[in-house]
Amino acid sequence: MSADQPVLEARNVRKEFGDDGVLDGVDLTVSKNEVLLLMGPNGTGKTVLLSCLAGAIEPTDGSISVFGTPVAEDGGHSLSLLLQGGASVDTLSGSETAAFYARLHPEFTDRWREYVDDLGLAGDLDKRTKHYSEGMKRKLELSLALSVDAPLYLLDEPTAGVDLSMVQSFHRVVRDRVDDGATVVATSHRPVDADLADRVAFVDGGGVLAVDTPDALLDGVPTVVRVVGGAAASDALDPHVVSEPFYHGDERRGFLRADATVDDVRAAAGDATVETVEPSYTDAFNYYVHAAPDDE
Repeated sequence: MSADQPVLEARNVRKEFGDDGVLDGVDLTVSKNEVLLLMGPNGTGKTVLLSCLAGAIEPTDGSISVFGTPVAEDGGHSLSLLLQGGASVDTLSGSETAAFYARLHPEFTDRWREYVDDLGLAGDLDKRTKHYSEGMKRKLELSLALSVDAPLYLLDEPTAGVDLSMVQSFHRVVRDRVDDGATVVATSHRPVDADLADRVAFVDGGGVLAVDTPDALLDGVPTVVRVVGGAAASDALDPHVVSEPFYHGDERRGFLRADATVDDVRAAAGDATVETVEPSYTDAFNYYVHAAPDDE
């Protein structure tokens, strides 16, 4: 593999189930030793895309290569795939699940013991996984997926069901593999996971809406205006922002139109508080997925 050859490359990937198209013309390039986060709402084909990238599902059209080889020919030898619920066996304990998983993959290592300890699951390994919470299952599944010695990890919603207090611990475990030279592609609908990424790709079934570093994507978000309180708060933003305003906690937010000003919003807001704020990853998510014009 040459230094500039992509680890993973997808070109015009389409996937149809009957008459329903789930993926329509997805293009992606993933470089060595990076974390690429695929972000989009639930139900927009992120898991289907990840399964296609892994070779677990054959696309209807398009091409996918891993380390320069068509993924169908690679046979999964170059990667480790984590799908939600894909490693938990309800009738087995956590430790028995690890032993079972070890027999499935010749490159499985004992790293999982370190990971379950880091994630606070070591004391629950004797319990059957059917008694695990969703967060506990994710701890086990991520630990097992990352214990495979592979240069590429494909992780489907690795922090789904995980308390916010644990998300940074999950990120550190993933970064452990990246620090050792691995490449990671992960999906998520949680803006907090942008902290993990070197690049973020906002996707829906129609393809990649935007892809760049987290900082560059934040810089591309228009002025964010928030309105808090006041009887007119619900209507103050509508004429002055691109797309429909959205709720962020108990406040309303929107992206200011190029031909509008904050004073325009204040004039319509009555006694509500109106101010601009620095865009958050939640704002970026809402902008690129729901509000950005098609030529962004």
